[in-house]
Amino acid sequence: MQIYLDYSATTPPRPEAIAAMQAVFTQHWGNPSSLHEWGGRAATVLEQARMQVASLINAPAESIVFTSGGTEADNLAIMGIARQYSQPQHIIISQVEHPAIAEPVKLLEQWGWQVTRLPVDAQGRVNPLELKAALRSNTVLVSIIYGQSEVGTLQPIESLCRITRLHGAVFHTDAVQVAGRLPIDVQQLPIDLLSLSSHKIYGPQGAGALYVRPGIEIVPLLGGGGQESRRRSGTEAVPIIAGFGVAAELAAQEITTETPRLIQLRDRLFDLLSNTPYLIPTGDRTCRLPHHVSFCLTHTDGNNVTGKTIVRQLNLAGIAISSGSACHSGKLSPSPILSAMGYTPQQALGAIRITLGRDTTAADIDWTAMVLKQVLHRLIPELTFTSCS
Repeated sequence: MQIYLDYSATTPPRPEAIAAMQAVFTQHWGNPSSLHEWGGRAATVLEQARMQVASLINAPAESIVFTSGGTEADNLAIMGIARQYSQPQHIIISQVEHPAIAEPVKLLEQWGWQVTRLPVDAQGRVNPLELKAALRSNTVLVSIIYGQSEVGTLQPIESLCRITRLHGAVFHTDAVQVAGRLPIDVQQLPIDLLSLSSHKIYGPQGAGALYVRPGIEIVPLLGGGGQESRRRSGTEAVPIIAGFGVAAELAAQEITTETPRLIQLRDRLFDLLSNTPYLIPTGDRTCRLPHHVSFCLTHTDGNNVTGKTIVRQLNLAGIAISSGSACHSGKLSPSPILSAMGYTPQQALGAIRITLGRDTTAADIDWTAMVLKQVLHRLIPELTFTSCS
């Protein structure tokens, strides 16, 4: 049995997205900036995809800037605001940001910018009152992740962006894990910048987007031909973007049925593992990504069992999970996200993440719970269970 439960790392491209990509590769392969018919066909595909992606978050099409992925979208948001200022200013992020935010902000700090990293509670949530207290006269940007990829916690994003708007600063959120799984309406939420990624919603890898609210200016990272309304130079990857567009359109159509199904499966897995000794859930159980399950393993010091150990053992059983964020899972060091939430280094090293998707069934959940318990019992012999089902 092969069971893939690492959908937060990447999702398999859906057949409809692959078909759209194949059509572009074979029929609409022109440069969308060219004025002739071949270019016009490619430009039509590009603008259709822009409308499809924009519709996923109820945004105007012209507010979507295509990028190479979520990481570039995050960097464009941070640096696109920061580079407008000749002198360092103040920026606010949280202690649980993805490295695609944390690293460029660290670079700004080296350049003299003042940075406030808001603390989180034991569930990984930011207190809006702490954001309000942290704002300064020279605060120009607030960036808070919408749904945390390691622990699944959703931030009180509406309160955070409204506080930021009242202050007059720009608000950005990394919504890579949320888009396509929960409704987002940028006409209702005063979000100024929002990052998206194709391969998190069953589109191809290699495409992302930054939503830029009309009226917000960003300085491009790349100099070149001025594509994407002079906000992101470089010939667009039209086939990949076409697949992204189709995936976004279908995600929007399916969200009302798929999200409740994922929540039911998510809660089922939490319940099946609730009686497992030393396995403690991480993140907020209520304000949580619908597809996300995560734990830390707490055990006696004599047992050197890490999340990576569990991942390897489940892989041998044909089950794919993650030992935290896929972007830095190769490093055997405590997760800064879990450390910020108050977990000890030993607990953080024992973290695992199980994320569900379109192909996940109740049978997959039941089998995974049983196998995980068996693996833990083998790794930590003193563990006993009231049930293995």
